[in-house]
Amino acid sequence: MHDLPPLARFGGLVASDLRDVTSDPAALDSAGFWAVTADFEGGLVCARFGDVRSEPVPAPVPGAWRGPAAGDWTSSMDRAAYTAGVRRIREHIAAGEVYQANLCRVLTAPLPDRPGARADVDALTARLARGNPAPYAGTIRLPAHGVEIATASPELYLRRDGRTVESGPIKGTGRTAGDLLEKDHAENVMIVDLVRNDLGRVAVPGSVTVPELCVVEPHPGLVHLVSTVRAELAPRAGWAALLAATFPPGSVTGAPKSSALTIIGALETSPRGPYCGGIGWVDADRGTGELAVGIRTFWIDRTLPAGPVLKFGTGAGITWGSDPDREWEETELKAARLLAVASGTYRETGRTAS
Repeated sequence: MHDLPPLARFGGLVASDLRDVTSDPAALDSAGFWAVTADFEGGLVCARFGDVRSEPVPAPVPGAWRGPAAGDWTSSMDRAAYTAGVRRIREHIAAGEVYQANLCRVLTAPLPDRPGARADVDALTARLARGNPAPYAGTIRLPAHGVEIATASPELYLRRDGRTVESGPIKGTGRTAGDLLEKDHAENVMIVDLVRNDLGRVAVPGSVTVPELCVVEPHPGLVHLVSTVRAELAPRAGWAALLAATFPPGSVTGAPKSSALTIIGALETSPRGPYCGGIGWVDADRGTGELAVGIRTFWIDRTLPAGPVLKFGTGAGITWGSDPDREWEETELKAARLLAVASGTYRETGRTAS
């Protein structure tokens, strides 16, 4: 495990035999199978693989993943700072500057790499598949390019089949459907309007539709409100134009997006990196692709002098109806189960060990 080979895994699809790496999105319309990661700040890595095959996610191998101790996680914003940020966003809303903004924090823990070995994000993906199954789960492991990601994302950013494109924005979170508030539905509708507008920039006029609005979708430990926005891409519009029109995803920015990004830049104290970006695959030969929003996502950072760390992001959409303490608790709810899986304290019974 000194030098883990490049690999990408998306559900039951595995890609190996790395052929090319580029930051040019136009390559996604050329040829080949690509693993794609776009970080929130705009960095794009597209990796073309030569061998793509169907293969189930392997069962976790004891000892293959050694995660951080449960008590070693630190947050880029503590509760006081986060709730103050929520109140500040409500002030921006009251001033008419924004309708909604996503406020996020990044959790970090030292990674106990074993002597002579590297922590393997694909081994973490195997654990996540059992402890927190997700529709857009996957691994992108490109150690030479600084990309080591394990995602358990529940959210569709972009799905493309020929000229048809879909997005599945999530807004609204509760432990059960009964926890969802009017605020959650209003939040979802706001972001659906934003996604409709984004896709409309590169769509055939009149082709943008909303087949599903505010559907309650269960996920491990919580429920979300999910909508579907669909459009037909305009002639000559490809992946480069599609990403330029829609990135970063609207559900993790806010509305209007430009105002929300300004507020996010002023309030958040750590770069989001792959968190809230886009993670997935593109098959240029078949004209298909599926990118998830990079939430419920872990990544390894090996650039720090003190040694490698594991990172994880969590956040919430803030509207005028937001209660600061409830929003903090939402970020805790989204993180708790996944941190327990990564730290080895989550039990198959569904209980989190103390």
